[in-house]
Amino acid sequence: MNHCEFEEVTRHINDKISVIKRLLELRAVAKDPDKRATLIKVEQEVNAINELLDRFERYVGQQRDLLKHLKDLEEFFLEDEKDAHHLKNNTPLHMPRRGQKTAPQEGGQVAVQSRTDAPQAPQEPGPPKKNQRNQIKEVEFITVPEFDSIPPYMKGRVNYDQLNAAVQSINTTVTAKYKIVHQPIKSLNNVSRALHQRFKDQETKDTKGQFFVVEQDIREFAQLKVDKRFVGMLNMLRHCQRLREVRGGGVTRFILL
Repeated sequence: MNHCEFEEVTRHINDKISVIKRLLELRAVAKDPDKRATLIKVEQEVNAINELLDRFERYVGQQRDLLKHLKDLEEFFLEDEKDAHHLKNNTPLHMPRRGQKTAPQEGGQVAVQSRTDAPQAPQEPGPPKKNQRNQIKEVEFITVPEFDSIPPYMKGRVNYDQLNAAVQSINTTVTAKYKIVHQPIKSLNNVSRALHQRFKDQETKDTKGQFFVVEQDIREFAQLKVDKRFVGMLNMLRHCQRLREVRGGGVTRFILL
């Protein structure tokens, strides 16, 4: 046994002796009726303190569990906040309308679903209702899978946002044009009346009941230059089945599908 162990054993024995002496003193005190009552009261207070300490210990345990739960919630919140920032920074400028779908083809490519399973014979239009007559059709925005399905040689350097900006320009043109078409001729001024007549002259049997625009409409209403690049975007919209091209009389008509 080394010196340190010997001192530790000696200290332990001395502590035990001190405890025994204290117990003997308390035993002598307990024989006195007055001091015994005091000891009983002290015992009751010590028991009450022990019970209070147990309650504090349980409360501390509950708070520890609550703190752990709050930390877990904080992690979930930070993750949701990170996802929200990602969505905010990566949301497309143009969102597809509800019900607009794409269908996968063989080889993993994605193409636009046909709006009709088979070509339908033209139907004689009945008397249109007023609200249907004034409703103006718009081109649906291109989705990311549809854009990815466009052949690279056709896309060139045009990106997703630029193509949908062209869609927005066409919709602006269609809206401006058919607001004039749907108005009574008597309510139009001379300039709008001349435009109304031009629109009617451009109609053919192929455009009957359809919404269409020509290059001149895009230049006037969307304030765009219909150059080679814009014509390429029109071809991409034809590929995605948003437009159909009809030529005749020296005019190219772009019919909305």
